[in-house]
Amino acid sequence: MKAVGASAAMAIIGNFFPLEAAKAWAKDASGPLEKKALKIGFIPITCATPIIMADPMGFYAKHGLEGTRVVKAAGWAMIRDWAVSKQVDCAHMLSPMPLALTLGAGSPAVPFLMPAVENINGQAITLHKKYLGKVKSAKDMKGFTFCVPFDYSMHNFLLRYYLAEGGVDPDRDVKIRVVPPPEMVANLRAGNVDGYLAPDPFNQRAVYEGAGYIFMLTRDIWPGHPCCAFAASKEFATIMPNTFKAVFKSLVDATHYAHKAENRKEIAKAISPRNYLNQPKVVVEQVLTGNFPDGKGGDISAPDRIDFDPFPWDSMAVWILTQMKRWGYVKGDVDYNKVAEQVFLATDCRSIMQGEGYKAPAENYKKHVIMGKTFDPSQPEAYIKSFAIRRTS
Repeated sequence: MKAVGASAAMAIIGNFFPLEAAKAWAKDASGPLEKKALKIGFIPITCATPIIMADPMGFYAKHGLEGTRVVKAAGWAMIRDWAVSKQVDCAHMLSPMPLALTLGAGSPAVPFLMPAVENINGQAITLHKKYLGKVKSAKDMKGFTFCVPFDYSMHNFLLRYYLAEGGVDPDRDVKIRVVPPPEMVANLRAGNVDGYLAPDPFNQRAVYEGAGYIFMLTRDIWPGHPCCAFAASKEFATIMPNTFKAVFKSLVDATHYAHKAENRKEIAKAISPRNYLNQPKVVVEQVLTGNFPDGKGGDISAPDRIDFDPFPWDSMAVWILTQMKRWGYVKGDVDYNKVAEQVFLATDCRSIMQGEGYKAPAENYKKHVIMGKTFDPSQPEAYIKSFAIRRTS
């Protein structure tokens, strides 16, 4: 983990790539697409559903991006490096990643945009089968070794939040390792970890293989929390504004299509094959439909286990930034609203959604409730200080 001073990072960003210049794409650019055949990086998880399905189901082609293809990566560090080095044009990212990249947390500062969320909910805490019936709450997890997919992930921040609310210090009472999602089930089965907070389908895959059970869906920690997103560098958005807007529209369309429950089985069939998720279709269907065995002997119906909503609330970005500061990933003063609004493009997403005929929220900020505690985005510092377990004073 590399901590960064937020004020210094923003100064570096402003000099490296003028922030106002990056907004040029949003103007009513006319003319042909600057590039049609894009490479879009993704990790093989159900959170990437809109980005993946937009290829075989024609959403990219609908918006003129003929020849665009999705390119599978093994882990999030690879996705980050591909995006920064321009080996891909844009990418599926964890929603905290564009914030971390922009601030220079964990890697050199490169301004990134997060125009749209892909999925909300869609994660779970999965434990090794040997703990079935023995773990009731966070306090029973002291001494555990967990894995998460990346430091700058909702998985990491939600796991830390859940543990800390139960009186378990995530830095002192447990171990948290970074493991690429495709390797998580094998690590669980081998006993290398006691559990993980992970994206699907790897929670459901652990049940399918008899390696573990679903302890808790993350929708029960924060209903409607953001997970993964569409991200692109500000440079890409500025140099190729028409292409950027076409990708934006493609993914807003695909996300709304994925939101409809009646489309989920069709989508599962499209994204399960080897070149995409490489998972048994039954496992992907169980995740997307919310009808699944939990590994505890129950058959669960949870239609909102995963959902799809593109709107990137700026208040969600502020919450992520509070957790980055709470746990020491950023230090010093943070201009929460400025960073949130430069990275999470709520206003622009509203415009795209309305232009495509979809309803969009009227505001960019709202209060959120996480484990019964209300987060007010207008009071981020007070929120951080309200936690007994934290790394910042």
